[in-house]
Amino acid sequence: MATANTFDVVVIGAGPGGYIAAIRAAQLGFSTACIDEWKNEKGGPAPGGTCTNVGCIPSKALLQSSENFEEAGHHFADHGIGLTNLTIDVPKMMARKKTVVKQNNDGIVYLFKKNKIQFFHGRGSFVKKGEAGWEIAVAGAKAETLTARHVIVATGSNPRALPGAAFDEKAILSNDGALAVDHVPKTLGIVGSGVIGLEMGSVWRRLGAAVTILEALPTFLGAVDTQIAAEAHKAFTRQGLKVVLGVKITEVKAGGEGVAVKYTDAAGSAQELAVEKLIVSIGRVPNTNGLNAEAVGLALDERGFVTVDGDCRTNVENVWAIGDVVRGPMLAHKAEEEGVAVAERIAGQKPHVDFNTVPWVIYTSPEIAWVGQTEQQLKTAGREYRAGTFPFMANGRARALGDTTGLVKVLADAKTDEILGVHIIGPMASELISEAVVAMEFRASAEDIGRICHAHPSLSEATKEAALAVDKRALNF
Repeated sequence: MATANTFDVVVIGAGPGGYIAAIRAAQLGFSTACIDEWKNEKGGPAPGGTCTNVGCIPSKALLQSSENFEEAGHHFADHGIGLTNLTIDVPKMMARKKTVVKQNNDGIVYLFKKNKIQFFHGRGSFVKKGEAGWEIAVAGAKAETLTARHVIVATGSNPRALPGAAFDEKAILSNDGALAVDHVPKTLGIVGSGVIGLEMGSVWRRLGAAVTILEALPTFLGAVDTQIAAEAHKAFTRQGLKVVLGVKITEVKAGGEGVAVKYTDAAGSAQELAVEKLIVSIGRVPNTNGLNAEAVGLALDERGFVTVDGDCRTNVENVWAIGDVVRGPMLAHKAEEEGVAVAERIAGQKPHVDFNTVPWVIYTSPEIAWVGQTEQQLKTAGREYRAGTFPFMANGRARALGDTTGLVKVLADAKTDEILGVHIIGPMASELISEAVVAMEFRASAEDIGRICHAHPSLSEATKEAALAVDKRALNF
């Protein structure tokens, strides 16, 4: 039993990894507290971290709003639905986004109460190791000192700025500013063609902005299977997104009516892009500033990540770290899995998190989702494999939806038929990928998916057909 401000487990950070870790620890019978400093517009607590407040949740709200606008303006007529004088009310769209965010914030507060987790609103940092455990300071409206037998660091990450171009969230925007623009900019520049860049570019392109994406790498979506990336590039270009590859930015200057970006292109020629707003999405850095790690000897690597082993243990006894602040993909669901695993390890259980079966999703239209290895990774590793693909244009449900862009691709071991990777670009890819994750967790073969009865008509039939295509047995293409 905990005494006042003394707990079995204290979690620093209430993002997806932190709040889930706290809930699982409480379920396992540990007295648990969670510290988080996010504030809402009124200064009150806003648990959920970057994901809920300025990341996954608000971006999906805006993506849905902008997709509805594009459907109404360009595709409703195909269904016999006529509209005139279509308009977009950006402040109302943003108000809806805020409502969605608040619903998620409030949901986490409710879950803390339901699970008897004590919540402290403020910034948590290490003080020292005391006789009863680790002492953690909470800097907030009311200063507190907590004592914990175990500490889970889940402080997340921050956007990385371009050198010499600090975020002002007015002209030069991080993901935070990109989610709070109060009007549709006529021109929008985006540095980085990763998840955030493509999703935000899609939002504002649909609403009428002329969007140019500047990418340093010579290839588009380098982490994605090359066939899927090529399909995505074609789709986005067709939609009107301009993507410039092999860019080296030399200067970013905000002033007057926008931002001027000077860069050299892949051929080495000097170029300049003038835009009303510039979104910088060149990755994220671990949020360890202010943690006071040095006070307790908590090891950080040269990039600022908390150093952990395969089980998320740090170099300091009974201190753990999860999510964006440690190695591995910076994904909310990866953080959640690590949070659950750490709580269970504290309880003496033996959970396992396999990064190879963590799904990735880009919520553009078409959506892109994948799990496991890409074809180029298998070739590099010298692994013998077979590939099966099936296009959504041959899927009855996709035709009925009026969204036939993309395909499903299944990669399987040439000898054993074990599924090694599944890659999807097309409608509802974010939902379809779960079948592939389950299959890979159970080490299923392509034959297994091909033999399972899928509902007709459904988008999931494309996965079945791609699995059959591994053995050149697709039935509908």
